[in-house]
Parts: sequence; structure tokens; C-alpha cells
Amino acid sequence: MRSSPNRLIGVIFGAVYIVVGALGFAVTGGVSFLATQGGMLLGIFMVNPLHNVAHLLIGAALLVAGLVSTRAAKGTNTVVGAAYLLLGIVGFFLVGTAANILALNTFDHFLHLASALLLLAVGIGVERTAPRGAMA
Repeated sequence: MRSSPNRLIGVIFGAVYIVVGALGFAVTGGVSFLATQGGMLLGIFMVNPLHNVAHLLIGAALLVAGLVSTRAAKGTNTVVGAAYLLLGIVGFFLVGTAANILALNTFDHFLHLASALLLLAVGIGVERTAPRGAMA
């Protein structure tokens, strides 16, 4: 696992997102599952219970893929990175609307964009296999 950047990033990000998802429940007591305004995690990130569940599921996917294989980690990092890129961009337009079912705020958008860039950079940019017949 240490020799694969995709596996390492998958395990690290997975563990962090699981911890963040679990900690989120400590600040969302009394917050509706789909509330557009949520509790404040670390004083800057807004979360609601759905947002916490999303963090737990995404963290689990990244962690499991990172533990399973390089191919699984690469694919999961790329897919999650693309989803976070989309969420980071679309999120700016959701704030203040009824469609903001994840209770996103500006800090969330920038964190999602940063996560997306790193996951996509690793998922797309490293561990490319040489074409068959090519000399290393």
C-alpha cells in the first residue's frame, strides 16, 4: 500500500471523512435530516445529518478501495474526485435555496474543490501503466 499513491490517499482521505462524518453528529443534534441550515463543525463547516451520512459513505468507499487494491483506489479516487468537483461548483449556486439539502456553506465548497483536485490529480495522474511492449 505504501508504494501506491492512490491507495495511500484513499486510506487517508477515507479515514478523515469517516471521522468527520462521525464528529458531525455531535453538532447536528436537533437538526432536521435535510435541513438547509445545519450545525457548525469545527466552527466553519455547516453540516446536517444527511451531510454526515454522505461523509461516512464516501469515507468508507475511499478507505475500502484503498485497502483492496491500487486499481480500486485509482477508480474510486477518480469517481469521488469528479463528484466533489461537481459538488464544489454546483454548491455555490445551492446556498440559500431549498435545494441545499446538504446544508453547504462557502467553506464546504472550497474544501470539496480542494479534495476534488487532489483526488483527481492522484486518480488520473499517477500509476499509469506503460503500454504493452513498451520498454521501461
